[in-house]
Amino acid sequence: MEAMKAVLLTIIIAGVVGLFFLGTFLFRWYMGPEMVRLEETYQYRVQVVRDETNYETIRMVEDTARAMISSWNSDRIRWLNYKDSDNERHQEWASAARMRANTTASTFNNFMLENNYVWAINIPEDLQERLPDCLSETVD
Repeated sequence: MEAMKAVLLTIIIAGVVGLFFLGTFLFRWYMGPEMVRLEETYQYRVQVVRDETNYETIRMVEDTARAMISSWNSDRIRWLNYKDSDNERHQEWASAARMRANTTASTFNNFMLENNYVWAINIPEDLQERLPDCLSETVD
């Protein structure tokens, strides 16, 4: 009788432990993708906060934006200087400068949109939010 109780107790304990492991497996199998998504969302939010407050990231974004503005201004000035020239070579330079300026403006505008979280605190006064996408005869 005592042996039967011990065997029955062993079977009950083994059943409970088995159900626990089965439940754990099914829970992880069912909730695994959701748990991964939650973890990745949390890590993304932490990274955004780090980037918003990290001086190195802010400085890199500002420096890149300033370099793009400088390049755009340089090409814009070259275009303004040569666009009305009678010399064919100067006209080619003006055309190339205009294309570069428009490409730089497009890249700059996309860059500012992609890095807008850096400007959540404030945008420096010397940076423009957008550059004109297309230089035309009316831009001075």
